[in-house]
Amino acid sequence: MSRIGIVGAGAAAAAATFVLDTTRPNAEITVLEKSGGLCGRAATRRHGELTYDYGANYVKSDDERVVELLTETLDDEGLVDADGPIYTFDESGTVSPGRDADEHKWSYRSGLTQIAKRLFGRTDAAIHRRTKVETVRRDDGTWTLLDTDGGSWGPFDVLVLNPPAPQTAALLGAAEWDSPRREKLRAAVAEVPYRSVWTAVLHYPFGIDRPYYGLVNTDKEHAVGWISREECKAGHVPDGETLLVVQAGGEWSEEHYDDDPADNVATLAEHAAAIVGDDRLAEPTWTDHQGWRYALPEGSVRKGPLDSAESAGLYCLGDWIPGEGRLHAALANGLDVGERLAYSL
Repeated sequence: MSRIGIVGAGAAAAAATFVLDTTRPNAEITVLEKSGGLCGRAATRRHGELTYDYGANYVKSDDERVVELLTETLDDEGLVDADGPIYTFDESGTVSPGRDADEHKWSYRSGLTQIAKRLFGRTDAAIHRRTKVETVRRDDGTWTLLDTDGGSWGPFDVLVLNPPAPQTAALLGAAEWDSPRREKLRAAVAEVPYRSVWTAVLHYPFGIDRPYYGLVNTDKEHAVGWISREECKAGHVPDGETLLVVQAGGEWSEEHYDDDPADNVATLAEHAAAIVGDDRLAEPTWTDHQGWRYALPEGSVRKGPLDSAESAGLYCLGDWIPGEGRLHAALANGLDVGERLAYSL
């Protein structure tokens, strides 16, 4: 029986766990997640009758395996398609039609976290939430994990790391693993550039009539990078109401990441009102917010150090491996790593 330890319960980890449990049912899989939720930045919150995806906005149908996973392998009950195309806006806030390359923009009536919940729910993996791994230790050919509360996990025959690249690099830097592979892998992972995103969620007791689901800033010169309308997802917002997810651009997010959240929300609401063209949107009746320090990878990792580490039983996964900060990319990478790991066992 193989013992597998996984750090992080993001979408990629969920997909890899699903593959491993399906193909290697005798494997003993332990997942340690630092937060109380699942699916990483594909995060969902609820407030009264509101359901909203405030990190990743949707999963697109850009990978045949992911499409099959969501629509055939898993129960597609509750799977919804965001209604409306994606328009663009420029530095001046001028909106233009014309960007809707994504055939499907899927979420669930209960939100995107359903992806990880359904994948993990089909396995016998032991998932421990609110367990933050502090130290990775390699000893006598096995892996042990120490958490911030003093707990010890393992030994594991195989270790899988799912955190964003900067956090994975930090774990590797502090790892008790006396091997040149460790430093080569750490250096390669640390090279992956990341963009922060600061998000405001804005609710209004009235509807707005617009021909689009989302707006994206294509020149990356505006303070706002993305605006989407959660009411375009069935089951997320009551009829006659509006819920905007406003994600600041990378430069603005970095500059204002630690500012007063109330000030950030107010500023982003004013920007949203100007871009969408409705002054009422400057004064939401209810708001929420979230800062994503490591939101979007803007480059991929070198393959050589990854391959070398895998020969020692250490695997990395996530959207930063292919360097595409999209949910379908994370799921596809999880399927790839899960299949490769299953084969190696």
